[in-house]
Amino acid sequence: MSNIRAKLTRLLFHPRIVTDLMDRATFRVFQHFGAIVRSAARGSIKPGTGVSAPGDPPKSHTGSLRNAIRYFVDRAARSVIIGPMKLNGKRGGDAPALLEHGGKSRITVSGRNGGRYHPRYRARPYMGPAFEKAQPKLPTLWANSIKRK
Repeated sequence: MSNIRAKLTRLLFHPRIVTDLMDRATFRVFQHFGAIVRSAARGSIKPGTGVSAPGDPPKSHTGSLRNAIRYFVDRAARSVIIGPMKLNGKRGGDAPALLEHGGKSRITVSGRNGGRYHPRYRARPYMGPAFEKAQPKLPTLWANSIKRK
């Protein structure tokens, strides 16, 4: 009993210990959650040719979109950033955002008869659904995440 009381006293009177434990647990949970979302997003992008139906995840022609999905845990901001890095190339830079949200391309494409147009894309979300799929796992990740050695 006295051993437990001594541990509680150390925790109660040393808030730095508690905040350090919380910071470590937060980092671990965010890291794990980022990996789960990344894996779900990559798994939703199937290899294939042609164009996927609007509302379905995009198809992977070269694998560059799948490989561009990353996550980063920002300790200072206590947040995790999950998503595709900007792709290289003249046409690839806006592709991840256009696929996720849809919209009008900023790239001018030469059309028939020498005309120019900015094509409009319909959304083929892959990050949002991956996040929604992983979100129910958060309580399990947080459960018993703060452990003192």
